[in-house]
Amino acid sequence: MAFAMQCDSDNAFFVEHEEPTRPRMHSRENARLLARQRQEMIANELSRLASDEYMEDIMQHVRHMEDETLPDVNLIDMQREIQWFMRPYLIDFIIEAHAAFALLPETLFLTVNLLDRYCSKRVVYKQHYQLVGCAALLIAAKYGDKKDRVPQINELNNMCCGLYDAGMFTQMEMHVLNTLEWNIGHPTVDFFAQLIVAEERDSMEVEHMAAYISEIALYHRDFVSTKPSTMARSSLALARAICGKPENNDGEWDHSDNVTLLSLSQNLHHPSVTLSRKYSSAHLSRVAAKLTDFLAQHAAINRRANPPTPPTEATLAPHHANIYSTPQKGMGAVPGVADGYMTPPITPDGGCFGPNPAGKDAYQMPPRCPVTPTPQPGHPSSYQVQQQQQQQVPQYAAYFAA
Repeated sequence: MAFAMQCDSDNAFFVEHEEPTRPRMHSRENARLLARQRQEMIANELSRLASDEYMEDIMQHVRHMEDETLPDVNLIDMQREIQWFMRPYLIDFIIEAHAAFALLPETLFLTVNLLDRYCSKRVVYKQHYQLVGCAALLIAAKYGDKKDRVPQINELNNMCCGLYDAGMFTQMEMHVLNTLEWNIGHPTVDFFAQLIVAEERDSMEVEHMAAYISEIALYHRDFVSTKPSTMARSSLALARAICGKPENNDGEWDHSDNVTLLSLSQNLHHPSVTLSRKYSSAHLSRVAAKLTDFLAQHAAINRRANPPTPPTEATLAPHHANIYSTPQKGMGAVPGVADGYMTPPITPDGGCFGPNPAGKDAYQMPPRCPVTPTPQPGHPSSYQVQQQQQQQVPQYAAYFAA
């Protein structure tokens, strides 16, 4: 706030103005500023021309990297200790840590990709499952985020309730890098979504809804081996339908896109509480509440169109299936195949990564903060809940598949 002197023949007084005072710029500084702005304009124009010229080569390389860095869900099925019901707990932890350090959106998807790629190549014991997730988060943050945003090891250890020490974090980080042969780059779902949003000029609400749907997919086994480009197209199409926006069909849809779109629509009913809380904020357009309202409306329409029928003897029969069972492959799962793993993952090196580390300096898990919680009686695993949901296709799923 500035003050100006006003003088007349009788007195002098100060008049208050709202405009701030600006320092007077010398001619040399002004010339420097204009030259810098001119250089930035020239650089931006050259970058645009170069991107247009090499865009085809860039997209060809991205498609190649997309195939090369895709995890294999069938190899993760062969893990002896890692079960699919453990995955939601670890993804919740990664999402909370990602939000706590304010990392970039693509860092979250890269973290999960590194985690799944490592689990496709190495045997992971459940007491080290969270440690692998932390190492993947460290690598992804160092790869794409600013230096001051990268988490510190002691901060991650505090979030892990002090289960590990700095040496284990460092060793696991190096082990993940060596296992992946230092091939970290991966075109994420967020990368393809940003390209499509810029081309189709989608609204911010649609962009946030698509991000919410893509992060819901991180919890489920069915989408581990789905290509990021397919996931981005499907999540944006589903987001436009939920937000009531017109669909932009560019004619590039294929069967895998339709299958992914239908599968996504069947896995929106029970999102994680952690993820719902994240997308309930105003800066993310409160899309969690909008998705809940959308599902409730279509559930009411489905109930009016298909009234419940009286139960039969078959539906009243007790179900004796084991609710804790998790589908696994290998170890005699296929009749006629030799017992054991046909292509087993490699066991991690180092004494502290064994199933029963021994010695004075062995790292033991304190019972106060388990790394991978086990299911409680009466609560089925996330994989079984997902399978039960897929047996009841909502009414709007047929609309998405059309």
